[in-house]
Amino acid sequence: MDRAAFACSTAFFRDYSSASHGAVCLPQGHVDYIEKVESFSYSDFFRDYLIPNHPCVFSAKFTEGWGSRRNWVTRDGKPNFDYLLQHFGKAVVPVANCDVKEYNSNPKEQIPLKEYISYWKEYIKKNYHSPRGCLYLKDWHLYRAFPEQDVYTTPIYFTSDWLNEYWDAIGLDDYRFVYMGPKGSWTPFHADVFRSYSWSANICGKKKWLLYPPRQEEYLRDRHGNLPFDVTAPGLQDSSIYPRYAQSCPPVEIIQEAGEIVFIPSGWHHQVYNLEDTISINHNWVNGCNVAIMWSFLQDELAAVQREISEWRDTMEDWHLQCQVIMKSCTGINYKEFYNFLKVIAENRISVLNHVLDEEASAKNTHRAATSALGMLHAVFDLKRTVQVLTSLNANEDFKKLNPKSLSPPPEALLHHLKAAIDTALL
Repeated sequence: MDRAAFACSTAFFRDYSSASHGAVCLPQGHVDYIEKVESFSYSDFFRDYLIPNHPCVFSAKFTEGWGSRRNWVTRDGKPNFDYLLQHFGKAVVPVANCDVKEYNSNPKEQIPLKEYISYWKEYIKKNYHSPRGCLYLKDWHLYRAFPEQDVYTTPIYFTSDWLNEYWDAIGLDDYRFVYMGPKGSWTPFHADVFRSYSWSANICGKKKWLLYPPRQEEYLRDRHGNLPFDVTAPGLQDSSIYPRYAQSCPPVEIIQEAGEIVFIPSGWHHQVYNLEDTISINHNWVNGCNVAIMWSFLQDELAAVQREISEWRDTMEDWHLQCQVIMKSCTGINYKEFYNFLKVIAENRISVLNHVLDEEASAKNTHRAATSALGMLHAVFDLKRTVQVLTSLNANEDFKKLNPKSLSPPPEALLHHLKAAIDTALL
């Protein structure tokens, strides 16, 4: 991060409340296309897309050195089934049925990759029809299962990744995925986990994206407040069911070619189609630019849980704790874990500022090494954003009911430590 980007971020996030939901972006006639690697810096991306929360598309030049683009694709641009079978055939993968709706999503099953590829070949042979329906391999944690494989290198623009940094640190999960699906497979209307950013790179094939900027999705709700499963369904034009649909703006449409990367901003709802047989790699990630959006989302999630079990508020022992348990089950994180998330990121940034990592330690901790590569100013920015969100969390009435003084360290002590580290760094 250069000084101009740091100054831009300081000015934009000076007022925490106005930046908590990201910029309100109206659909535009086009999405910026980033053509050349050598003329586009991290600071350019940070200033022009991360901070304002705008989508963009990176050309295939940004992925041309990836092992997956060399090995996973045949000369005619199709999935290289033989290579995939040889290297990953025994892996068990999650597969969704695009033809079945279940709780506003598609039901999934776990099957060996070799079985899925056998299905896919037969599906193509039968002109994209099968009694099993249209099956889509989704959310496969290939990076975690095969870390030794030469698949891809995360572009520098996406390396300030608090989400995967935290989950790697606790060793429980990650948000790096591979998707593989035939022509016609698709993902229903949704926004990404924790309202995170996502980037999606096509290894082969072609996708169509329909994107709605934050708050546009409110016009798409039905009279019961539910979001649609499919934003292209004719039923949305029935005003007796979708009373505000006529007020919605048309979606931003992106056609993504092989090798290209799409950046999906925080909180943008979207629906995605595979126009050809397609393989893609996707990360969800959070950083200092959108961590306040994540925090706002978590508050909304807790409020929804509290409404659902409000009738037991006065009779259920430890009602507030039960709300946190349910929130964790439904959302994947609760307030105490969010505190731990902020703490881990903050401690890593202080380590960078204190230069406590020697070269050997940096090599073993890729996230801290990546932060070091982005520069001291980026570490300071991350700490400042952590302080802003942690201050809001510490003042939250629901968080106060969880006995935060029992946390290690207590929030007040952590805040004091972070502010001192920022002051020292800026001397």
